[in-house]
Amino acid sequence: MGGHWRFVFSSSGDPIRAAGTKVAIRGKSLLSILASSMSGVGESLFATLFPSDCRLCGTPLTNISRLPVCQRCLFDMRPIAGGVCSICGERLLSRYAPTSEQGGARCGLCRRLEPPFAKAVAYGSYDGGLRELIHLLKYDGVRPAAAVLAGMLADAIAGLDSCWTQRPAVIVPVPLHARKRRQRGFNQSELICREALKVKGLTDRMALHAGVLERHQETQSQTGLTRHQRRENIRGAFLVARPQEIAAREILLVDDVFTTGTTVSECARILRRAGASKVYVATVARTLKMEVKGIGLPDALEEEEQTMAAAR
Repeated sequence: MGGHWRFVFSSSGDPIRAAGTKVAIRGKSLLSILASSMSGVGESLFATLFPSDCRLCGTPLTNISRLPVCQRCLFDMRPIAGGVCSICGERLLSRYAPTSEQGGARCGLCRRLEPPFAKAVAYGSYDGGLRELIHLLKYDGVRPAAAVLAGMLADAIAGLDSCWTQRPAVIVPVPLHARKRRQRGFNQSELICREALKVKGLTDRMALHAGVLERHQETQSQTGLTRHQRRENIRGAFLVARPQEIAAREILLVDDVFTTGTTVSECARILRRAGASKVYVATVARTLKMEVKGIGLPDALEEEEQTMAAAR
């Protein structure tokens, strides 16, 4: 029993215990093995000394990360699947959705009233883990979430690649009122924009103009308001501070969430009135009909099909 124990690695990489024997290390260098071992020790020590749970599902975190969200929750945040309106990005529930003269199916609302923006895209549905991740950034100040959300935004923006006729396009984040920004410490839309511009390929195609649009009027929360009340609440809240920067330019308006579209529509209207040639919209998430509380799929489907029937 006087021999000493040593850990060695087989060609498969599995650790084997051996006593007082000389062994050859295959498949890995000694340096890489030591580095891997130290990394594992560091992560275990971190988890022991600074225990934490995923802020979304509560699973204990074992990896060192600035973002307190587990990989499983991040993996479950998927892009929107299925047919969507070619203008606003709303989910098309009816198989009878008509196609516009320019091509692409449109929802009933966009057929009745063309929005002031040319096209809106979003990465995912505003529910579940994605909704909670956005809330971590906005309301809990977990800024590392911005980098993850920015990657999703970059994916959404890629859906507009064929739309641009000018380079670089002007990115304008939806602004916060000055008091709200001081209270929060940052504008989440601007923060996500800045992170998204670090994504390879976007830097030479987009130019951030954060101060172009200002929110000079503080409004009440849009929650619980009807569509008409939302429009009245937000009207006159924004102004273009530097119109020379957007004159005859194509604009990419960016926000974290597209709910009813009232805010981005008002911003797009103001930007176009100030001289922008076209306004496109990109958001990390958007509310979809199937996920709206209190609206079941059959009811929403029946409502849209009635709208489509009336439009034909």
